[in-house]
Amino acid sequence: MNATSGTRETALFPLHTVLFPGGLLPLRVFEPRYMEMTTACLRESIPFGVCLIREGREVGAPAEPYAVGCLARIMQWDMQQLGVLNITVRGEKRFRVLDRRVQRDGLIRSEIELLADEDDALVPEALAVCARVLKAIIDDGAAAGIEAPLRYESASWVSARLSEILPLPLAFKQQLLETDDSRQRLEALREALREQKLAPEK
Repeated sequence: MNATSGTRETALFPLHTVLFPGGLLPLRVFEPRYMEMTTACLRESIPFGVCLIREGREVGAPAEPYAVGCLARIMQWDMQQLGVLNITVRGEKRFRVLDRRVQRDGLIRSEIELLADEDDALVPEALAVCARVLKAIIDDGAAAGIEAPLRYESASWVSARLSEILPLPLAFKQQLLETDDSRQRLEALREALREQKLAPEK
């Protein structure tokens, strides 16, 4: 897993979901530690980190997150109910947690290193079924929140969006996030589609 140069510190938001670069994720924020975090991110125009929870819960005591996550930038927000902030974030770069500490309020802050961007290869013909399944799901209106342009030729885009949409185990989605090669991710998704009888055996 290649990393770009340099490290930075960021606040972490452990969740029972996996965010991929380019993906949109709606969140409902109400705990004081995350209200303060999102307010600071909005004020300073900085992202926070989303990591899948390895052990623990989204609320209450700090959860144990996986080491690889995705930076999340707030794109929209509103507070229709006092004390509850609704936000939509977009996934940016993947990162690896190097070190972390828990603040007195329970917020996890971490030193991270950004992982290198994937090569944006074309979807190989042998894996084109992944793009066809994704297009069918989107055309059926069963995948809300996917931004244009729809890049069905891009192995990176198709593999990320399909990873988000398919009802896969979270641990498997985490493996897909940690996969550096988008074509390898497509191969894993093709096998998952075959297991779910959504793709032909040959």
